[in-house]
Amino acid sequence: MKAEASPPSLRRRLVFAIVSASVALWLASLAIVTVIAWQETNDVFDDALEEAGYMILSATTDWHARGLPARPSTREVRKVDMQYQIVADGRVIQRTEGAPKRAFVSGFDEDEGFADPQVDGRRWRVFVVRDEASRFEVQVGQRQDKRFDILEELAESLWLPVAGILLLLALVCWLLIGRVLQPLRRTANAIAAKTPSDLAPVALGGQPRELQPIVGALNGVLERLDAALQAERRFTADAAHELRTPLAGLHMHVQLLGRQHPDMAAPFGKLRQDIARLTALVDSLLTLARLDPLAREQLVRQQVMLAPLLEGVLALHAQEAERRGIALTLHCELDTVQAEPRMLEIMLRNLVENALRYCPEGSRVEIFAGLHAGQARIAVRDNGPGVDEASRARLTERFFRVLGQGQGGSGLGLSIVRRIAELHGMTLAFGVGLEGRGLGVTLDLPAP
Repeated sequence: MKAEASPPSLRRRLVFAIVSASVALWLASLAIVTVIAWQETNDVFDDALEEAGYMILSATTDWHARGLPARPSTREVRKVDMQYQIVADGRVIQRTEGAPKRAFVSGFDEDEGFADPQVDGRRWRVFVVRDEASRFEVQVGQRQDKRFDILEELAESLWLPVAGILLLLALVCWLLIGRVLQPLRRTANAIAAKTPSDLAPVALGGQPRELQPIVGALNGVLERLDAALQAERRFTADAAHELRTPLAGLHMHVQLLGRQHPDMAAPFGKLRQDIARLTALVDSLLTLARLDPLAREQLVRQQVMLAPLLEGVLALHAQEAERRGIALTLHCELDTVQAEPRMLEIMLRNLVENALRYCPEGSRVEIFAGLHAGQARIAVRDNGPGVDEASRARLTERFFRVLGQGQGGSGLGLSIVRRIAELHGMTLAFGVGLEGRGLGVTLDLPAP
Protein backbone atom coordinates (compact mmCIF):
# COMPACT_ATOMS: atom_id res chain seq x y z
CA MET A 1 0.00 0.00 0.00
CA LYS A 2 1.47 3.28 -1.09
CA ALA A 3 2.13 5.90 1.56
CA GLU A 4 -0.18 8.87 1.35
CA ALA A 5 1.57 11.95 0.00
CA SER A 6 1.94 14.79 2.47
CA PRO A 7 -0.29 17.78 1.73
CA PRO A 8 1.34 20.84 0.15
CA SER A 9 2.53 23.59 2.46
CA LEU A 10 1.50 27.17 1.76
CA ARG A 11 4.41 28.36 3.86
CA ARG A 12 6.94 26.43 1.76
CA ARG A 13 5.24 27.56 -1.44
CA LEU A 14 5.37 31.20 -0.38
CA VAL A 15 9.02 30.97 0.66
CA PHE A 16 9.88 29.19 -2.60
CA ALA A 17 7.97 31.77 -4.66
CA ILE A 18 9.55 34.75 -2.88
CA VAL A 19 13.09 33.35 -2.95
CA SER A 20 12.74 32.23 -6.58
CA ALA A 21 11.45 35.64 -7.61
CA SER A 22 14.22 37.31 -5.62
CA VAL A 23 16.89 35.11 -7.25
CA ALA A 24 15.44 35.74 -10.73
CA LEU A 25 15.31 39.50 -10.17
CA TRP A 26 18.76 39.43 -8.61
CA LEU A 27 20.17 37.59 -11.64
CA ALA A 28 18.50 40.06 -13.99
CA SER A 29 19.83 43.01 -12.03
CA LEU A 30 23.24 41.33 -11.89
CA ALA A 31 23.25 41.01 -15.68
CA ILE A 32 22.36 44.71 -16.04
CA VAL A 33 24.97 45.72 -13.47
CA THR A 34 27.57 43.51 -15.17
CA VAL A 35 26.94 45.14 -18.56
CA ILE A 36 27.12 48.61 -17.05
CA ALA A 37 30.20 47.69 -15.00
CA TRP A 38 31.87 46.25 -18.12
CA GLN A 39 31.21 49.41 -20.07
CA GLU A 40 32.40 51.63 -17.26
CA THR A 41 35.46 49.44 -16.67
CA ASN A 42 36.37 49.63 -20.34
CA ASP A 43 36.00 53.41 -20.25
CA VAL A 44 38.22 53.65 -17.17
CA PHE A 45 40.84 51.34 -18.65
CA ASP A 46 40.73 53.20 -21.95
CA ASP A 47 41.28 56.45 -20.11
CA ALA A 48 44.19 54.82 -18.27
CA LEU A 49 45.69 53.62 -21.57
CA GLU A 50 45.33 57.05 -23.07
CA GLU A 51 46.82 58.75 -20.02
CA ALA A 52 49.71 56.30 -19.93
CA GLY A 53 50.36 56.81 -23.64
CA TYR A 54 50.69 60.56 -23.29
CA MET A 55 52.88 60.23 -20.22
CA ILE A 56 55.23 57.83 -21.97
CA LEU A 57 55.29 60.10 -25.04
CA SER A 58 56.25 63.07 -22.87
CA ALA A 59 58.96 61.05 -21.16
CA THR A 60 60.61 59.95 -24.40
CA THR A 61 60.89 63.22 -26.34
CA ASP A 62 64.68 63.15 -25.92
CA TRP A 63 65.00 59.64 -27.29
CA HIS A 64 67.84 58.99 -29.72
CA ALA A 65 68.21 56.33 -32.36
CA ARG A 66 70.32 54.19 -30.04
CA GLY A 67 67.08 52.95 -28.44
CA LEU A 68 66.29 52.14 -24.82
CA PRO A 69 66.37 48.82 -22.96
CA ALA A 70 63.18 46.85 -22.39
CA ARG A 71 61.60 47.65 -19.02
CA PRO A 72 60.74 44.54 -17.00
CA SER A 73 57.54 44.33 -14.97
CA THR A 74 57.90 45.20 -11.32
CA ARG A 75 55.13 42.83 -10.12
CA GLU A 76 54.37 39.24 -11.02
CA VAL A 77 50.61 39.79 -11.08
CA ARG A 78 49.08 43.21 -11.62
CA LYS A 79 45.42 44.06 -11.42
CA VAL A 80 45.75 46.65 -14.17
CA ASP A 81 48.27 44.97 -16.46
CA MET A 82 49.26 47.53 -19.12
CA GLN A 83 52.13 46.97 -21.54
CA TYR A 84 53.68 49.57 -23.80
CA GLN A 85 55.89 49.72 -26.85
CA ILE A 86 57.88 52.51 -28.47
CA VAL A 87 57.77 51.92 -32.20
CA ALA A 88 59.90 53.69 -34.84
CA ASP A 89 59.51 52.93 -38.53
CA GLY A 90 57.48 49.84 -37.68
CA ARG A 91 60.22 48.47 -35.41
CA VAL A 92 59.84 48.03 -31.63
CA ILE A 93 62.83 49.68 -30.00
CA GLN A 94 61.52 49.65 -26.43
CA ARG A 95 58.85 47.58 -24.70
CA THR A 96 57.80 46.19 -21.38
CA GLU A 97 58.52 42.56 -20.70
CA GLY A 98 54.90 41.48 -21.23
CA ALA A 99 54.52 43.27 -24.55
CA PRO A 100 54.94 41.30 -27.77
CA LYS A 101 58.15 41.71 -29.73
CA ARG A 102 56.37 43.00 -32.80
CA ALA A 103 54.28 46.14 -32.78
CA PHE A 104 50.74 45.98 -31.55
CA VAL A 105 49.54 47.99 -34.53
CA SER A 106 51.35 48.51 -37.84
CA GLY A 107 50.55 51.30 -40.26
CA PHE A 108 48.22 53.21 -37.93
CA ASP A 109 46.89 56.04 -40.10
CA GLU A 110 45.92 58.49 -37.37
CA ASP A 111 47.93 60.55 -34.93
CA GLU A 112 46.15 58.96 -31.99
CA GLY A 113 43.37 56.50 -31.33
CA PHE A 114 42.31 53.06 -30.12
CA ALA A 115 42.64 49.73 -31.88
CA ASP A 116 41.69 46.13 -31.04
CA PRO A 117 44.39 44.01 -32.69
CA GLN A 118 45.02 40.31 -32.22
CA VAL A 119 48.70 39.59 -31.56
CA ASP A 120 50.13 36.12 -31.03
CA GLY A 121 46.62 34.71 -30.69
CA ARG A 122 45.57 37.19 -28.00
CA ARG A 123 43.14 40.07 -28.24
CA TRP A 124 44.49 43.45 -27.06
CA ARG A 125 43.05 46.89 -26.45
CA VAL A 126 45.66 49.38 -27.62
CA PHE A 127 46.02 53.17 -27.56
CA VAL A 128 48.39 54.63 -30.15
CA VAL A 129 49.83 58.13 -30.03
CA ARG A 130 52.40 59.43 -32.59
CA ASP A 131 55.12 62.08 -32.27
CA GLU A 132 55.41 63.47 -35.80
CA ALA A 133 58.52 65.46 -35.02
CA SER A 134 60.55 62.54 -33.68
CA ARG A 135 58.81 60.03 -35.98
CA PHE A 136 58.01 57.42 -33.30
CA GLU A 137 54.86 55.99 -31.78
CA VAL A 138 53.90 55.04 -28.27
CA GLN A 139 51.53 52.05 -28.16
CA VAL A 140 50.02 51.15 -24.76
CA GLY A 141 48.02 47.94 -24.65
CA GLN A 142 46.07 45.77 -22.28
CA ARG A 143 44.92 42.22 -22.90
CA GLN A 144 41.14 41.87 -23.12
CA ASP A 145 41.15 38.73 -20.98
CA LYS A 146 42.79 40.73 -18.17
CA ARG A 147 39.73 42.91 -18.07
CA PHE A 148 37.54 39.81 -17.85
CA ASP A 149 39.79 38.51 -15.08
CA ILE A 150 38.91 41.54 -12.98
CA LEU A 151 35.20 40.82 -13.39
CA GLU A 152 35.78 37.13 -12.56
CA GLU A 153 37.70 38.05 -9.42
CA LEU A 154 34.89 40.40 -8.47
CA ALA A 155 32.34 37.58 -8.97
CA GLU A 156 34.48 35.16 -6.95
CA SER A 157 34.65 37.69 -4.13
CA LEU A 158 30.91 38.35 -4.19
CA TRP A 159 29.27 34.92 -4.67
CA LEU A 160 29.73 33.78 -1.06
CA PRO A 161 28.25 36.95 0.51
CA VAL A 162 25.43 36.91 -2.05
CA ALA A 163 24.66 33.24 -1.31
CA GLY A 164 24.64 34.05 2.41
CA ILE A 165 22.28 36.96 1.82
CA LEU A 166 19.94 34.70 -0.21
CA LEU A 167 19.93 32.09 2.57
CA LEU A 168 19.26 34.85 5.09
CA LEU A 169 16.43 36.05 2.85
CA ALA A 170 14.93 32.54 2.84
CA LEU A 171 15.18 32.34 6.65
CA VAL A 172 13.66 35.80 7.13
CA CYS A 173 10.86 34.94 4.70
CA TRP A 174 10.22 31.66 6.56
CA LEU A 175 9.97 33.46 9.91
CA LEU A 176 7.92 36.38 8.61
CA ILE A 177 5.51 34.13 6.70
CA GLY A 178 5.15 32.02 9.83
CA ARG A 179 4.09 35.13 11.76
CA VAL A 180 1.78 36.22 8.96
CA LEU A 181 0.12 32.76 8.92
CA GLN A 182 -0.46 32.69 12.69
CA PRO A 183 -4.13 33.71 12.25
CA LEU A 184 -4.59 30.57 10.13
CA ARG A 185 -3.21 28.41 12.93
CA ARG A 186 -5.36 30.16 15.55
CA THR A 187 -8.45 29.66 13.41
CA ALA A 188 -7.50 26.00 12.81
CA ASN A 189 -7.07 25.46 16.56
CA ALA A 190 -10.44 27.09 17.24
CA ILE A 191 -12.09 24.81 14.68
CA ALA A 192 -10.27 21.72 16.00
CA ALA A 193 -11.55 22.48 19.50
CA LYS A 194 -15.14 22.13 18.32
CA THR A 195 -17.09 19.13 19.61
CA PRO A 196 -20.53 17.75 18.76
CA SER A 197 -21.80 19.62 21.79
CA ASP A 198 -19.99 22.86 20.89
CA LEU A 199 -21.04 24.07 17.46
CA ALA A 200 -20.97 27.77 18.28
CA PRO A 201 -19.77 30.01 15.42
CA VAL A 202 -16.07 30.83 15.20
CA ALA A 203 -15.49 34.46 16.14
CA LEU A 204 -15.00 36.72 13.11
CA GLY A 205 -13.44 39.48 15.17
CA GLY A 206 -9.71 39.78 14.64
CA GLN A 207 -9.74 37.54 11.57
CA PRO A 208 -7.78 38.75 8.53
CA ARG A 209 -9.87 40.01 5.62
CA GLU A 210 -8.84 37.03 3.46
CA LEU A 211 -9.99 34.54 6.12
CA GLN A 212 -13.34 36.12 6.87
CA PRO A 213 -15.21 34.56 3.88
CA ILE A 214 -13.90 31.09 4.84
CA VAL A 215 -14.79 31.53 8.50
CA GLY A 216 -18.21 32.91 7.53
CA ALA A 217 -18.89 29.90 5.30
CA LEU A 218 -17.74 27.56 8.07
CA ASN A 219 -20.04 29.26 10.56
CA GLY A 220 -22.91 28.69 8.16
CA VAL A 221 -22.06 24.99 8.00
CA LEU A 222 -21.80 24.79 11.80
CA GLU A 223 -25.15 26.51 12.18
CA ARG A 224 -26.86 24.11 9.78
CA LEU A 225 -25.17 21.12 11.40
CA ASP A 226 -26.21 22.26 14.87
CA ALA A 227 -29.81 22.68 13.69
CA ALA A 228 -29.77 19.20 12.14
CA LEU A 229 -28.31 17.60 15.27
CA GLN A 230 -30.78 19.38 17.51
CA ALA A 231 -33.67 18.22 15.33
CA GLU A 232 -32.34 14.65 15.34
CA ARG A 233 -31.90 14.63 19.11
CA ARG A 234 -35.35 16.08 19.67
CA PHE A 235 -36.88 13.50 17.36
CA THR A 236 -35.02 10.63 19.07
CA ALA A 237 -35.94 11.85 22.55
CA ASP A 238 -39.56 12.56 21.64
CA ALA A 239 -39.99 9.27 19.82
CA ALA A 240 -38.40 7.26 22.62
CA HIS A 241 -40.46 9.05 25.24
CA GLU A 242 -43.72 8.61 23.35
CA LEU A 243 -43.03 4.93 22.69
CA ARG A 244 -42.56 4.00 26.34
CA THR A 245 -46.23 4.34 27.26
CA PRO A 246 -47.68 2.27 24.38
CA LEU A 247 -45.01 -0.36 24.88
CA ALA A 248 -45.87 -0.66 28.56
CA GLY A 249 -49.54 -0.97 27.64
CA LEU A 250 -48.76 -3.55 24.97
CA HIS A 251 -46.74 -5.60 27.45
CA MET A 252 -49.63 -5.57 29.91
CA HIS A 253 -52.16 -6.63 27.22
CA VAL A 254 -49.91 -9.50 26.14
CA GLN A 255 -49.75 -10.68 29.75
CA LEU A 256 -53.56 -10.59 30.01
CA LEU A 257 -53.94 -12.46 26.72
CA GLY A 258 -51.47 -15.06 27.94
CA ARG A 259 -53.56 -15.67 31.02
CA GLN A 260 -56.77 -15.89 28.97
CA HIS A 261 -55.21 -18.30 26.47
CA PRO A 262 -52.85 -20.62 28.36
CA ASP A 263 -52.63 -22.89 25.32
CA MET A 264 -50.68 -20.11 23.53
CA ALA A 265 -48.19 -19.50 26.32
CA ALA A 266 -45.15 -20.08 24.08
CA PRO A 267 -46.04 -17.54 21.37
CA PHE A 268 -47.07 -14.98 23.97
CA GLY A 269 -43.82 -15.58 25.88
CA LYS A 270 -41.83 -14.90 22.72
CA LEU A 271 -43.88 -11.78 22.12
CA ARG A 272 -43.17 -10.54 25.64
CA GLN A 273 -39.44 -11.04 25.06
CA ASP A 274 -39.61 -9.02 21.86
CA ILE A 275 -41.52 -6.25 23.63
CA ALA A 276 -38.92 -6.28 26.43
CA ARG A 277 -36.13 -5.94 23.88
CA LEU A 278 -37.96 -3.08 22.18
CA THR A 279 -38.51 -1.37 25.53
CA ALA A 280 -34.81 -1.71 26.35
CA LEU A 281 -33.94 -0.25 22.95
CA VAL A 282 -36.25 2.72 23.56
CA ASP A 283 -34.71 3.27 27.00
CA SER A 284 -31.20 3.18 25.48
CA LEU A 285 -32.17 5.63 22.75
CA LEU A 286 -33.68 7.96 25.34
CA THR A 287 -30.52 7.71 27.45
CA LEU A 288 -28.28 8.52 24.48
CA ALA A 289 -30.55 11.40 23.46
CA ARG A 290 -30.02 12.87 26.92
CA LEU A 291 -26.28 12.23 27.00
CA ASP A 292 -25.31 13.47 23.53
CA PRO A 293 -25.95 17.21 24.07
CA LEU A 294 -24.15 17.27 27.42
CA ALA A 295 -20.71 18.78 27.82
CA ARG A 296 -18.15 17.70 30.39
CA GLU A 297 -18.42 21.05 32.13
CA GLN A 298 -22.14 20.55 32.68
CA LEU A 299 -21.72 17.47 34.86
CA VAL A 300 -22.36 17.95 38.55
CA ARG A 301 -19.81 15.61 40.10
CA GLN A 302 -19.64 14.58 43.70
CA GLN A 303 -17.99 12.08 45.97
CA VAL A 304 -19.75 8.75 45.40
CA MET A 305 -19.48 5.92 47.91
CA LEU A 306 -18.47 3.16 45.54
CA ALA A 307 -19.11 0.01 47.58
CA PRO A 308 -22.86 0.63 48.13
CA LEU A 309 -23.32 1.57 44.48
CA LEU A 310 -21.58 -1.61 43.23
CA GLU A 311 -23.50 -3.77 45.70
CA GLY A 312 -26.74 -2.28 44.39
CA VAL A 313 -25.72 -3.12 40.80
CA LEU A 314 -24.93 -6.71 41.85
CA ALA A 315 -28.21 -7.03 43.69
CA LEU A 316 -30.06 -5.83 40.60
CA HIS A 317 -28.54 -8.64 38.51
CA ALA A 318 -28.17 -11.33 41.17
CA GLN A 319 -31.39 -13.12 40.23
CA GLU A 320 -30.47 -13.31 36.53
CA ALA A 321 -26.97 -14.54 37.41
CA GLU A 322 -28.30 -17.17 39.78
CA ARG A 323 -30.87 -18.37 37.25
CA ARG A 324 -28.15 -18.98 34.68
CA GLY A 325 -25.59 -20.34 37.13
CA ILE A 326 -23.14 -17.46 36.63
CA ALA A 327 -20.92 -16.51 39.56
CA LEU A 328 -21.13 -12.74 40.05
CA THR A 329 -18.40 -11.45 42.41
CA LEU A 330 -17.24 -8.05 43.65
CA HIS A 331 -13.81 -6.83 44.82
CA CYS A 332 -13.99 -3.19 45.89
CA GLU A 333 -10.83 -1.56 47.26
CA LEU A 334 -11.90 2.04 46.63
CA ASP A 335 -13.93 4.09 49.07
CA THR A 336 -15.10 6.95 46.90
CA VAL A 337 -14.79 8.28 43.36
CA GLN A 338 -15.56 11.67 41.86
CA ALA A 339 -18.47 11.20 39.41
CA GLU A 340 -22.10 11.89 38.62
CA PRO A 341 -23.86 9.12 40.59
CA ARG A 342 -26.72 8.36 38.24
CA MET A 343 -24.48 8.16 35.15
CA LEU A 344 -21.93 6.01 36.96
CA GLU A 345 -24.70 3.57 37.92
CA ILE A 346 -26.04 3.47 34.33
CA MET A 347 -22.55 2.76 33.01
CA LEU A 348 -21.84 -0.08 35.45
CA ARG A 349 -25.29 -1.58 34.97
CA ASN A 350 -24.76 -1.69 31.20
CA LEU A 351 -21.36 -3.35 31.60
CA VAL A 352 -22.73 -6.06 33.91
CA GLU A 353 -25.78 -6.63 31.70
CA ASN A 354 -23.51 -6.98 28.66
CA ALA A 355 -21.28 -9.52 30.45
CA LEU A 356 -24.25 -11.60 31.68
CA ARG A 357 -25.92 -11.57 28.26
CA TYR A 358 -22.96 -13.04 26.39
CA CYS A 359 -21.57 -15.42 29.03
CA PRO A 360 -22.76 -19.05 28.93
CA GLU A 361 -24.05 -20.88 31.97
CA GLY A 362 -21.44 -21.68 34.58
CA SER A 363 -19.28 -18.66 33.71
CA ARG A 364 -17.84 -16.09 36.11
CA VAL A 365 -18.22 -12.32 36.06
CA GLU A 366 -16.10 -10.16 38.34
CA ILE A 367 -16.37 -6.46 39.19
CA PHE A 368 -13.13 -4.93 40.42
CA ALA A 369 -12.56 -1.45 41.84
CA GLY A 370 -9.11 -0.48 43.05
CA LEU A 371 -5.85 1.24 42.24
CA HIS A 372 -3.78 0.40 39.18
CA ALA A 373 -0.44 2.16 38.68
CA GLY A 374 -1.56 4.76 41.22
CA GLN A 375 -4.80 5.48 39.34
CA ALA A 376 -8.37 4.53 40.24
CA ARG A 377 -9.72 1.76 38.03
CA ILE A 378 -13.07 0.01 37.68
CA ALA A 379 -13.14 -3.19 35.64
CA VAL A 380 -15.77 -5.74 34.63
CA ARG A 381 -14.26 -9.02 33.45
CA ASP A 382 -15.66 -12.42 32.51
CA ASN A 383 -14.40 -15.77 31.29
CA GLY A 384 -16.96 -16.15 28.53
CA PRO A 385 -16.34 -16.62 24.80
CA GLY A 386 -14.77 -13.17 24.47
CA VAL A 387 -14.43 -10.95 21.42
CA ASP A 388 -11.74 -11.10 18.75
CA GLU A 389 -9.29 -8.21 18.57
CA ALA A 390 -10.66 -6.86 15.28
CA SER A 391 -14.19 -6.58 16.75
CA ARG A 392 -13.04 -4.93 19.99
CA ALA A 393 -12.26 -1.72 18.14
CA ARG A 394 -15.92 -1.50 17.04
CA LEU A 395 -17.64 -2.49 20.28
CA THR A 396 -18.62 1.09 21.11
CA GLU A 397 -20.17 1.77 17.69
CA ARG A 398 -23.90 2.27 17.85
CA PHE A 399 -25.98 -0.77 16.84
CA PHE A 400 -22.82 -2.86 16.34
CA ARG A 401 -23.14 -6.45 17.47
CA VAL A 402 -20.59 -9.24 17.22
CA LEU A 403 -21.85 -11.87 14.78
CA GLY A 404 -22.31 -15.47 15.84
CA GLN A 405 -23.11 -14.75 19.51
CA GLY A 406 -26.73 -15.85 19.22
CA GLN A 407 -27.86 -13.29 21.81
CA GLY A 408 -30.30 -10.42 21.62
CA GLY A 409 -29.53 -6.83 22.30
CA SER A 410 -29.67 -3.41 20.70
CA GLY A 411 -25.95 -2.74 20.32
CA LEU A 412 -26.27 0.51 22.28
CA GLY A 413 -25.11 -0.51 25.78
CA LEU A 414 -21.40 0.02 25.19
CA SER A 415 -22.12 3.21 23.23
CA ILE A 416 -23.76 4.56 26.37
CA VAL A 417 -20.74 3.44 28.41
CA ARG A 418 -18.36 5.21 26.03
CA ARG A 419 -20.36 8.44 26.12
CA ILE A 420 -20.50 8.51 29.92
CA ALA A 421 -16.76 7.75 30.07
CA GLU A 422 -16.07 10.65 27.70
CA LEU A 423 -18.12 13.02 29.84
CA HIS A 424 -16.17 11.97 32.93
CA GLY A 425 -12.77 12.01 31.21
CA MET A 426 -12.33 8.28 31.86
CA THR A 427 -10.17 6.03 29.67
CA LEU A 428 -12.20 3.11 28.31
CA ALA A 429 -10.29 0.02 27.14
CA PHE A 430 -11.13 -3.53 26.08
CA GLY A 431 -8.90 -6.52 26.65
CA VAL A 432 -8.79 -10.14 27.73
CA GLY A 433 -10.98 -11.14 30.65
CA LEU A 434 -10.51 -13.68 33.44
CA GLU A 435 -8.17 -16.66 33.17
CA GLY A 436 -6.90 -15.41 29.81
CA ARG A 437 -10.37 -15.77 28.31
CA GLY A 438 -13.50 -13.72 27.82
CA LEU A 439 -13.70 -9.94 27.71
CA GLY A 440 -12.36 -7.37 30.12
CA VAL A 441 -13.61 -3.78 30.16
CA THR A 442 -11.52 -1.29 32.17
CA LEU A 443 -12.33 2.28 33.12
CA ASP A 444 -9.42 4.39 34.37
CA LEU A 445 -10.68 7.44 36.24
CA PRO A 446 -8.82 10.74 35.92
CA ALA A 447 -6.88 12.03 38.88
CA PRO A 448 -9.04 14.30 41.08
